Parts: sequence; C-alpha cells; structure tokens
Amino acid sequence: MTTGKRKLRLGVNIDHVATLRNARGGRHPDPLRAAAIAAAAGADGITAHLREDRRHIRDEDIARLARDIALPLNLEMAAMPEMLAVALAHKPHAACLVPEKRSEVTTEGGLDVVGGRDHLAPAIRRLAEGGIRVSLFVDPDAPQLDMARRLGAPVVELHTGAYCEAAGAARVRELQRLVAAAAHAEAIGLECHAGHGLGYDTVAPVAAIAAIVELNIGHFLIGEAIFLGLDAAVKRMRALMDEARA
Repeated sequence: MTTGKRKLRLGVNIDHVATLRNARGGRHPDPLRAAAIAAAAGADGITAHLREDRRHIRDEDIARLARDIALPLNLEMAAMPEMLAVALAHKPHAACLVPEKRSEVTTEGGLDVVGGRDHLAPAIRRLAEGGIRVSLFVDPDAPQLDMARRLGAPVVELHTGAYCEAAGAARVRELQRLVAAAAHAEAIGLECHAGHGLGYDTVAPVAAIAAIVELNIGHFLIGEAIFLGLDAAVKRMRALMDEARA
C-alpha cells in the first residue's frame, strides 16, 4: 500500500473537561462545548472514555455527543457488557477497546489481545454487527497486531506512553518500536492510529510516521487550554502535526 502524504487526523479527547466539571458538580465546564470548540479549531474527531466508575465522562455525555456533534465520535471503553450496551445504544462512529483497572489514574498500557482473545472476540463481533468501527488499543508489538487482525478488528491504536515517558536513547528505541509496529500494521491490512501522553514536544516524530493516519490527544490539550484556551491549543497541535507530516 502506498501511503503518500495523506492528511493525519487529530482526535481530541475531552475527558478532562468532564473531570473538572465533576470536581464541583453541576454542568460547567460542558464537554459538548469543548467538542464544538475543538471541531472549529481543526479537530477531525472527538474521543471520550466512558469508565466503569464514571470518574469523568458520564452516560449522558455520550448520549449528547453522539447526538449533537458533527464530527465522528470515538468511544473508548472496556470490553465489558455494560459498556457494550452503551455503545450499541448510542452508535458512535468508532469504539476503541482499552484495558481498564479501577486503581489506575490513566490507562497504563495496551490490551493483551493475545491473552484476552477469547474475551475480546465476542465484543469485537457485537460492535461490528452494530455498525460500529472497532479499534484495539495495543502496545507496539507485532504479536498483538497479528491477533487484532485475526479477531477482525479493522483498526489498532498504538500506545505511545512509553515513548513519551522515555528520554535520550530510550526514547529513540521506543520511537523505532512505533515505526516498526505501524509499518507492520499497514502491511497486514490494519488502519493504524496512535495516542497517549503526546504533547507539543513529542508529537512531531510520531506524526511523521506515514503509516499512522490518526492521533488521539487529550490530557495535554486540556491542560494547555488553561493557559492558551482550547482553540489555540488545538490549532497549535494541528499545525505541529501538519508540519511533521509534510
């Protein structure tokens, strides 16, 4: 497959607008308003993670986002019956299956698709039958990608956390893992996305990987929005991604 210089999509994760809202209760700040601002600033999609404990995004947020935003909605979720029911009720454009532990502050790593194939296979099938595009959030390892392909998931999202947290030679090695994994994903027919922990200082090398077609970025952008405004934060990220891809 020839990748060329296709546009790199930006999905903006609005979870932590909801975190701030939930810290005090009420309706402000509104994740739906954040989604609209991100769309106007150049986002190509909106991502929201509905966790079991509802620590940020809530069920009513998913209902409103699915109904009212013009951009594709990517619902991040664990492969559990409760979340499958929400997804099938609201029919987001895509569902990205992620590992989830109540004790974690944020997602700590990719799915073990190899070890969890018997658990994941029926979830992937049910979502696909419901017309929802399925993505699996995985570490950049070929066996995980191969199993994702075997299970029928059309998309993988590479976990970029280890790359973002590393420094020096270790970061170079992690970037090489991402490059190799993205190339392998493309070679076996998977659409390749990436995300987790990306910021202004780490996004360009990942955005330059031609086999990656979408980045999902959230916490950093919401943090920068405190200082710059969400519009400016998204526009700067969009510009850095476009420059790297060009």
